[in-house]
Amino acid sequence: MESSEEDDDFPFIESITPQSKIDSLYQSHTEKGIRKVCCELIDLKDAVENLCGNMETKYLAFLRMSEEVVEMEHELIELRKHISAQQILVQDLMTGVCRELEEYNSANGDIGDSLQDLQVDELQSSLPSDTDIRKEIFLENFDVLLAEHKVEEAIEALEAEEKYCPELKGPGDTSSMEASYRSVFLKRKSMLEDQLIGITEQPLVGVLELKKALSALIKLGKGPLAHQLLLKSYGSRLQKSIEVFLPSCSVYPKTFPATLSRLMFSIISATTKESGSIFGDNPVYTNRLVQWAEWEIEYFVRLVKNNAPSSETVFALGAASNCVQASLTYCSMLESQGLKLSKLLLVLLRPYIEEVLEFNFRRARREALDVAEMDESSLLSPHSMSPLSAFATSSDSVLVDSGMKFMDIVEDILAQLTPMAVLHFGANVLTRISQLFDKYMDMLFKSLPGPSDDDNLTELKEVIQFRAETDSEQLALLGLAFTILDELLPLAVMKVWSLKTESRELESESTVPNASITAELKEWKRNLQHSFDKLRDHFCRQYVLSFIYSREGKTRLNALIYLSGEGEDLYWGSDPLPSLPFQALFAKLQQLAIVAGDVLLGREKIQKNLLARLTETVVMWLSEEQEFWDVFEDESVPLKPLGLQQLILDMHFTVEIACFAGYPSRHVQQIASAIITRAIRTFSARGIDPQSALPEDEWFVETAKTAINKLLLGTSGSDASEIDEDHVILHDEMVSDSDDTASSLSSIESFESFASASMGELDSPVYFTGSEG
Repeated sequence: MESSEEDDDFPFIESITPQSKIDSLYQSHTEKGIRKVCCELIDLKDAVENLCGNMETKYLAFLRMSEEVVEMEHELIELRKHISAQQILVQDLMTGVCRELEEYNSANGDIGDSLQDLQVDELQSSLPSDTDIRKEIFLENFDVLLAEHKVEEAIEALEAEEKYCPELKGPGDTSSMEASYRSVFLKRKSMLEDQLIGITEQPLVGVLELKKALSALIKLGKGPLAHQLLLKSYGSRLQKSIEVFLPSCSVYPKTFPATLSRLMFSIISATTKESGSIFGDNPVYTNRLVQWAEWEIEYFVRLVKNNAPSSETVFALGAASNCVQASLTYCSMLESQGLKLSKLLLVLLRPYIEEVLEFNFRRARREALDVAEMDESSLLSPHSMSPLSAFATSSDSVLVDSGMKFMDIVEDILAQLTPMAVLHFGANVLTRISQLFDKYMDMLFKSLPGPSDDDNLTELKEVIQFRAETDSEQLALLGLAFTILDELLPLAVMKVWSLKTESRELESESTVPNASITAELKEWKRNLQHSFDKLRDHFCRQYVLSFIYSREGKTRLNALIYLSGEGEDLYWGSDPLPSLPFQALFAKLQQLAIVAGDVLLGREKIQKNLLARLTETVVMWLSEEQEFWDVFEDESVPLKPLGLQQLILDMHFTVEIACFAGYPSRHVQQIASAIITRAIRTFSARGIDPQSALPEDEWFVETAKTAINKLLLGTSGSDASEIDEDHVILHDEMVSDSDDTASSLSSIESFESFASASMGELDSPVYFTGSEG
């Protein structure tokens, strides 16, 4: 019974493989593998020991041969000295024999004088002269100096011989013996030159030894060759340093250009100093040095391009910025030595930097607009730390995530820039940031309701990752865009641009003035504002169109409301009110202002801007809607003064709405003035006298203010004194001058048609005012 209960507890385990069986199956294979590896390691150890032994043996043999070569050189030198000594002894012996013969002849008289004189002359002619002996001694001593590598003493001997024998310096008219000696002398001189060239070409030659060899060549009259050897020597040093450094470029992808710059420009600086100390300020040598330095700069730029990371990575942008910073800093240091290479360096680097910027912003555009694949860093980042968190909705945070991701990408790019990169390529970066912001605004543009919301156009909906349906969601979207425009982007850019001031001492004469920097930033902000204005105008356009048109496509705001109605005159009527569509407009703007106060809390600037633009859009539509005006111009439609009065009251009411709500707009005034002017002109053409039909402007202003109070309080007897005393009076002469403004406005069919409501005009509005009536 107990076993059956245990089986019930473990119904799925049929059998268990014992550990002994596992050991028997796998242990043998493991032991064989270990033995095989041990045997291979032992063989490898023996091979290494044999290799070390062979290397040691060959190295000892090399040392012995080196010692034997040195001993052989000493023996050859001693042998030459011995031969010279024997030659001197033979010459002394022959000279002594001649002297003894002369003495013998003088002792024995004049017997056989003629024969003996002939023999003496023949003997003396066979002996070398003192000049020949001196020349042979010079050549022998010079050969010894060459063998002993005593360069300075050899040069002194050459100079002394040239002073003693001036014919050695030029061809001239010389005898055959002198010509042969001159050729031998020049051969020895060429041997000394070859020896000096060999010294300069040694891979491990020291600086002092190199300077001595070059100075010796200059003394031999080989200045151009010496300068060429100087450049060649430092060029080979640079090449070896670069070959040692290049394998580590992949380990330090961002900083390798700075190290490479230090290697390159330190060699150029050292070469410039040595050239000046050895050759002076000779323009020929200076030009050759500049040309050599330019070649090395071109080689440096090629190395940076060939070893840089992929152009679309952030590492590539950091490497490019570090390259600009380091290389231009070193160039400014070289200017004190007379080398001006900054312009050439910028010309060579510009295509590379622009390519890196282009690929980085392409990558940024893909990442910023790819809302579907949010990376973990943006999803897990603390939203509460960002100003954009205020626009997060309870149902979805994709909007805030996209804004934070956009700013993270921009800040990541800006973080790679160095002061010199900002100085010389800042305008390019600003342009690309504005283009990226414009693309982001286009993405938000698609998230707002628009004509593409037709049920039949489902294919357009698939590319939209999130949609702002309600007023609060749409206002949150606009608030997020405005916060990025007005706060986050300028702050991020100014953090980097402020580094320019700190790097002024490193800048050369190519520095961009402060005025141009300020102009760049102002133009950049204008571009950002233009991109945001497109998004804002699209929202206002769709919001107003949804108010004006019903779902069936019928117009709520049409000319019929100014044709119907009882009575002849509003002025004599009791408590006149604006027409129903404008009353509804007032209520809708009030409702939107309440929502905006919650969603855009603390951002009064964007609230006023949106409400002003909405009001402007309404009057702009009315000004440009030709069907509305065609009704008044139709001769078959009867017109009454009451319709003209109602239309003018509606325009004053619209202007007073903006003033009462605290966002008076000059554009609203101008367009309303243009509408009133056109209405007066149209009704006058139909036989209605505006002078007798219309009261004073003050009456329309006070009536509009009273109507606002009535609509706010919901009573018919409210006091107009509660309205703000600042009001707008549209005088007849001002109205008549506004017709051109209305006629210049473009069609409502194009979203680009809406004139931009400038932020500055809202902050400090300019509108017509008059005294209390």
